[in-house]
This record gives sequence, structure tokens and C-alpha cells, in this order.
Amino acid sequence: MSTWVERISLDSISHVLRASLAEGLVTPDTPAVVFHDLARVRARIAELTARFPPTALHAVAVKANPLVALLRTAVEAGAGLEAASIEEVHLALAAGCPPSRVVYDSPAKTEAELAMALGRGVHVNADNLAELDRVAAIRAQVGGASTVGLRVNPLVGAGAIEITSVAARSSKFGVAIDDDALRGAFARHPWLTALHAHVGSQGCSLEMLVTAARRVEALLHDLNRRAGRAQVTTLDIGGGLPVTYRDGDRPFTLDDYVGALRSSTPSLFEPPIRLVTEMGRAVHATAGWAASRVEYVKKAGDEKLAVIHLGADFFVRWVYQPRDWHHDVAVFDAAGSPKQGPLEPCTVVGPLCFGGDVLARCALLPAVAPGDFVILRDVGAYTLGTWSRHCSRGLPLVLGYEGDLLRVLKARETPYDVVRFWSPPSP
Repeated sequence: MSTWVERISLDSISHVLRASLAEGLVTPDTPAVVFHDLARVRARIAELTARFPPTALHAVAVKANPLVALLRTAVEAGAGLEAASIEEVHLALAAGCPPSRVVYDSPAKTEAELAMALGRGVHVNADNLAELDRVAAIRAQVGGASTVGLRVNPLVGAGAIEITSVAARSSKFGVAIDDDALRGAFARHPWLTALHAHVGSQGCSLEMLVTAARRVEALLHDLNRRAGRAQVTTLDIGGGLPVTYRDGDRPFTLDDYVGALRSSTPSLFEPPIRLVTEMGRAVHATAGWAASRVEYVKKAGDEKLAVIHLGADFFVRWVYQPRDWHHDVAVFDAAGSPKQGPLEPCTVVGPLCFGGDVLARCALLPAVAPGDFVILRDVGAYTLGTWSRHCSRGLPLVLGYEGDLLRVLKARETPYDVVRFWSPPSP
């Protein structure tokens, strides 16, 4: 099976967890730990590279998982990085990404942030026409090392998850593709050489993504006809490929996507067009998993509760939007092996101080006991990156592995780290 859609098996999870216990990386005092399969991340970037033209830039979305060590793994595998804030630009550079492979997409860039990015040679996608005027003024001061694009809204509608869809008429992002003013902007700014479009993340159909690419491809050719030259040579088609969160999920694959693009928009795979992708969830989500110790097992009415150390702080989307987001759970014993025995309903709850901090209600699990591990699957994207400071709990230990080699990607935050986070600067 392609690593693009393959999930990490419970047997593999058990092997790695037992190794981390044997090596002392996870101790009895470790309440929770997040794991990332670095080889899987490299393999997915290799698949992207193999299926697109060699000139394509695959800028992995930093917001999906901002761990610098993980970003560095992606860069070493040949990827670029997509930044949705100036902080993410700095994270990308800290991970060793060359500025020319950093794509800066924030919809709220300040003048100082634009000056920094343009001065360093970072590719900038302007979100609106007013920002383009600002870019023009700053380019006159700092020079033209950076390439610049304009984000357009391809108007293909919202997907199944409305809050992560960004191509409806009401989207806050980009310039509507049917707005004639954007053609005037390209005429005024001959250095404007790229188009950017993104439809959304998870819940967007193959037809939506391909239709968006087809509409922006047509716009590219129209702009070049009007200019009388190949002014626009870069097309950023964003990300949005779906992820398998349940064994029964059957999302379309990378091969499906590339095949549909080649059939619908063949010119995108030919010179002089340079493609850019912005995959995040599809690269990282199913390459990560978490293990939290069960601290208590108790009763609440007729319901059995297992209290663990990861909740709405780590799973913001799952807890607040359970109809849209899901993570499978399993139970391992304290030695790191899957528990056996009859299944019984157990509700897995987090540690935060509000009643809605519930992860899995009445999940059918083997008998859960204090000291066991609850395994939470497919957590590589939009978990650490959306961490909530509610109740001021520290971020968990994060480990990466390639084969049998384990290493720390981020140390567990201590209470002292959290105090420093909330404290004023030292005099």
C-alpha cells in the first residue's frame, strides 16, 4: 500500500512504545508523549516529488505541525515550507529551509513583516489588492529578490467541513477570481508572476480541487495573453488532500489527484509553468500518534470514565467539533502491549477544567486500568499546532523515530517553562 494513505498499525505503535520505555525516554513519570514516524514523512515527500514535475515546489504547511525538528526532516527530504504567519517564516528558516523555498501566505502581513520577507528572498503571496500596493512600495525600497503572487478565490464553494473551507463567495481569503480588478493589478505590476489558490483542508472533494485548478489555469493563460508574454509562470494550487482517520475511510489518493489534474489541466505539468503545492495534513497526520497514561478510572452515573493527560488542549478540533473530527483510540498495558479481553464501553476524558473535555464517549475498549496507556491515532497534524493554554498545562514530550532509532524532537514543558511563558520579561 502507498504510504500516502497508510495508517500506522497498532503492532508498530506497540513496538515503538515498548522501545521508548526500554530506552528510558518514556518513564513512569511521563504523563503523555507524542510520536512522529520521520521515515513516513520522508516517504510522502518522495511520493510528491515522484508524481509532479521536477521543477515543482512542495511547500509543507508549517501550521499543520510547527516542530522545528519535524520541519527540518521535511526540508532534508527536498520539501519547502508554507508559512501562514511571520513567526512561521522564522520557524521555516530555523529549520534550514532556503528562503526561496519558503512560501509566505498570511492574510494580515504588516509592512515590517513584508519588508523582512521580501528582503530575505521569501516567496510572498499577497492576499488582496491593497496588499499588492504595499508590496510594490516595499519592493522599491528593498529590491526584487522575492517572487510575488496573488491569492485568488476560485469560488468552488464550501466542502463538508465549513470552517476549514476557504473557496466560498464569503471566504475571507484572496480576491474573487471573477473580479476584473485583479487583471488590472497584473497589468500594473509586471513583477507579479504567480497565482495562488487553496480550497480547504479535509472534507473537500476531488472535483472541488480539480475545478479550482482548472479555473486558475484558465486565469493564468488569460493574464499571459493580455500581457503578450509569459508573465505568470508559477501556480500555487494549495493543499487539501484528505486523510484516513478511520479504517473504513476511503479518501481519494495522491495518484487520483495527480491523474485528475493531468487529465483536466495538462498545461500545468509543462514548461514554463512551475507548480507549487501546500500539503500539510496529508503529509503529517497519519505519521503521528500519542500515548497518554490513564491516571484514574472512575464512575459518573452509569458511565465508566478513563481520565488521561491529553484533552482539549491537544485536540481542540476534536473536542469542540466532534461531528467533523475523529481519532481512533486503543488501550495498551503499562508495558506498551495492546490489551486483550472483552470490550466494554468507556468514556475517555481529558484533564482540563470544563465539562466538555471529552475525547471518546462510550468507546468499546478492553478493561482500562490506571497506569495503562490510551493510544490516540493519527495526531501528526493540527494537534500540537493548535495547542490550547487553557489550564496552563505544559506541552508533552515529543519523540521522533526512524526504524529503531528514537530521538527527542521536543522536551516536555515543565511547570517552570509555563511560568516563564506567562511572566513579564526579566528586567
